[in-house]
Amino acid sequence: MATTPHKRVVIVGAGIIGVNSALEVQRRYPNYDLTLIADKFNGDTLSDGAAGLLRPDTYIFGPSLEISQQWVNDSYSFYENLLRNRDEPCGINEVSGYIFSTKNPDITKNHYMNNCSQDFREATDEELKSHSFAESQLKIKYGSFFTSIVVECKLFLPWALKKISDNGGAIINRKIESFEELCGEYDIIFNCTGFRAGKLCNDVNVSPIRGQVIRVKAPWVDKFYYLDSDTYIIPSISDGTVVLGGCRHFGSHNEQVNERNTEEILENCIRLLPSLKEALKTDYKVWVGLRPYRNKIRVETEHIKNDTVIVHNYGHGGYGVTLAPGTVKYAVNLLTSVYT
Repeated sequence: MATTPHKRVVIVGAGIIGVNSALEVQRRYPNYDLTLIADKFNGDTLSDGAAGLLRPDTYIFGPSLEISQQWVNDSYSFYENLLRNRDEPCGINEVSGYIFSTKNPDITKNHYMNNCSQDFREATDEELKSHSFAESQLKIKYGSFFTSIVVECKLFLPWALKKISDNGGAIINRKIESFEELCGEYDIIFNCTGFRAGKLCNDVNVSPIRGQVIRVKAPWVDKFYYLDSDTYIIPSISDGTVVLGGCRHFGSHNEQVNERNTEEILENCIRLLPSLKEALKTDYKVWVGLRPYRNKIRVETEHIKNDTVIVHNYGHGGYGVTLAPGTVKYAVNLLTSVYT
């Protein structure tokens, strides 16, 4: 790839999609001039608040089921390779856990992870019983166990930005109001702007999914847990904190903490894992974010003025961490086809 014609590339957005795009372009096209432009970095990005477990919901969809599965597989492989490289700690850890349901066995099935995680299986009767608690009237009827990867963005994003900079990339703090601002200055624009892509692209298919989670210190929790639709407990190995969630409010633009949501999340998570009562005796943090949902994740190229090519990559909903490396690889492959 190093013999390809010289190009000026700009990545717009420094969340999980943006930094992965920059890393992949630098890997595939080391002779390109690369710039990353964003007005939010690290702790100010939506990605920073993510629980970070690689687990796509089954409704997540790209151009086809096959391509969607490939995105998941490619993401898993990318993170696994980083996991093996212990010389570069970047917030990647392997974690096992359960998806439980009190209602329906279909909730515990996941065709994406079944094709990706090597140990995906049904939970045993003993596992179901050991996680059912009479005092909280929780009777788990169905479950699945599997091993996946947790990406802690508070570590991964700064690591990636340093790697981009060390590889010769320029990083600029600037808010882009229109992609046309960049035409003439750059040959290729990667649009990794998440929720703002709706406005920048005049894309009415982009809508927010409001999420609220709680981060609490609970170093004894070493597995992840999901219960039915939106209750989850996901450990961050590096600092002993655990993310408790959650909620999924389609179409809500409210970025304020909702105390009732907090109460419901705590109640549901303690019901699933009673030992969390101890954790809540200490301080905890509540986070709210608007996840960029689109009925089909948009990964495609577009030509605008001055022969500038835009590579769009947005609309991942709450699954940006899960799908970032996969959709990025697909996006860069699309770029390759444009220039061949």
